[in-house]
Amino acid sequence: MKSREKRIIAATVCLVAISFLLYLNPNSYQKKITKVETPESTAAEPVANSSPQDSELSPLGETSSKEPLAKDVLEKLAIKGRAPKTGYARTEFYNSWPTIDGCSLRQRIIKRELGESAVISSKDNCTVVSGEYDEPYTGKHLIFYQKSDLSSGIQIDHVVALSDAWQKGAQNLTKEERYNLATDPLNLLAVDAKTNQGKSDRDAATWLPSNVSFRCAYVARQVSVKYKYSLWVSQAEHDKIAEVLTSCPNERTVGV
Repeated sequence: MKSREKRIIAATVCLVAISFLLYLNPNSYQKKITKVETPESTAAEPVANSSPQDSELSPLGETSSKEPLAKDVLEKLAIKGRAPKTGYARTEFYNSWPTIDGCSLRQRIIKRELGESAVISSKDNCTVVSGEYDEPYTGKHLIFYQKSDLSSGIQIDHVVALSDAWQKGAQNLTKEERYNLATDPLNLLAVDAKTNQGKSDRDAATWLPSNVSFRCAYVARQVSVKYKYSLWVSQAEHDKIAEVLTSCPNERTVGV
């Protein structure tokens, strides 16, 4: 018998044997394949330097009908005077923006606000180099033609200023809780740089956006942040927020 014929016969015998084994135990082969395709070494590793609030990077102004009304949550906040500013420093909250999936939180907030108009740099897939949006504090439609326009024209604002937070309960929080407060997208907005500087660390009693149509959403977000992190409000602050909410009694909190 020729060697070629012998090889064909041998291969046929092997196939018959394998088929017979699979007939007796059809799961045995699948188990081996499954074990090879999902080795323990491929288990997902936690992402380094990620913020605990990654899931809250939702579009500005997006609220849920399930969230409680801002006016109701406001009444749950303690009313107290300001504590001394002694010991306050930005580093008591954070040192720099955290990195999430390779991009800084600042970059992600800018991208969130500019939405589909944001043009992202191909060099790092993170930096927004141009785009446009309706700036919330002034109501103006801002257009950024290049990266330098964005760098000078936009700042990331803490809706509840860290200094204000420090004097209204944050100094009693843990270091981790203060870090979460400072890096929570709920408390961050990309806004007009000059307007942000004018706001500084003032609360709602002494500063509100010139864009009247945004005031309800603004104070509702302040209430949301203060409630989430167990901060209090001054009497004047409470009264001003309550006054704003009388014009929008159905305004809801965010992320509460």
